[in-house]
Amino acid sequence: MKLKTIFGAAALALTALPAFAQDIMVHDAYARSASPSAMAGGAFMEIMNHTDTDDRLIDVRSEVAKRTELHTHIDAGNGVMQMRKVDDGFVIPAGETHMLQRGGDHIMFMGLNQSFVQGDLLKVTFVFENAGEIEVEIPVDLERQAGEAGEMSHGDHSN
Repeated sequence: MKLKTIFGAAALALTALPAFAQDIMVHDAYARSASPSAMAGGAFMEIMNHTDTDDRLIDVRSEVAKRTELHTHIDAGNGVMQMRKVDDGFVIPAGETHMLQRGGDHIMFMGLNQSFVQGDLLKVTFVFENAGEIEVEIPVDLERQAGEAGEMSHGDHSN
């Protein structure tokens, strides 16, 4: 009887493991806005593809803003950088990592429905071509400086 219980618990634990934990992993995610009254915010992270096939992040959704989009910065000339929506998404190469970072590719929240408060968790759904939908809780870190590495991973903040 005891052995059955152990095997049953082990089987349940294995089925509860998210498939994306092995395939696509969101690591070191954080979100921020410029101020409590800001109407926009951004999210930054590493997205790791642990498969042997390229994937593509094609969309993001969240109820924290009226619009949640994939964005990047482009050189508009004369040393001016402009932020632009990316309609085609971001390729996450097989076996590699794609960085979403300040001054580059990132998630943009526009028309915030709530203030970003230090320590809050923002629910965001990532939509990949191959991996499908992955729900992530991204911590708000208003103190984080560009280039600082943290130790938070998708596994620490997922549903």
